[in-house]
Amino acid sequence: MAQQISLKEAERKAYRITTNDGLWDIFLGCFFLIFAIAPFLSRSLGDFWSSVVFLPFWGLVYLVMRLVRKQVVTPRIGVVKFGQARKNKLMKFSVVMVAVNVVALILGLVAAASFGMLPGQIYSILLGILLLIGFSIAAYLLDFSRLYLYGLLVGLSPLVGEWLWNRGAASHHGFPITFGVASGIMILVGLVVFVRLLHENPVLNEGIPTQKA
Repeated sequence: MAQQISLKEAERKAYRITTNDGLWDIFLGCFFLIFAIAPFLSRSLGDFWSSVVFLPFWGLVYLVMRLVRKQVVTPRIGVVKFGQARKNKLMKFSVVMVAVNVVALILGLVAAASFGMLPGQIYSILLGILLLIGFSIAAYLLDFSRLYLYGLLVGLSPLVGEWLWNRGAASHHGFPITFGVASGIMILVGLVVFVRLLHENPVLNEGIPTQKA
């Protein structure tokens, strides 16, 4: 029994090492920049195209992230092959995230159809709750505790932004400020984690080790 617990903890530790490289933090920060920048583009491009225009940017960031992980991170920490239990958990995460995104799409369509019929605070609260739930589920299933903090940051951003906007302290419902700060924190944390990883894990000289977890 003690050996089983030890193997499970070793697998969990190996998983955390391979995913705690800061790159996902940076990617999430770049993703949520859309909420900070898109409001400035909506007047000239419209709500739809002001969001779609970011797709090439996200694609580029994702490709760079994959390249950096392969060329920079993997030679330092090696490759870990996870067991079936971890694979099943990651599959559950994918299914849950698809469901969350479907719900978000439905709520977005409903909000667009009824925009102006309800106070802005209601839309802000609904968006904040949805973001908080999505991040919390991801944090639990991925065993990625920083996502709880990010969920709190982006979950509060719509409500705080609406509060600033109602008091005339910010434009565009405060999104450029609140989501800009949240994105900046994610990117900064990611960069710190990534630099620390490079410092603590020098390049291995004898190829890339493979660990089974």
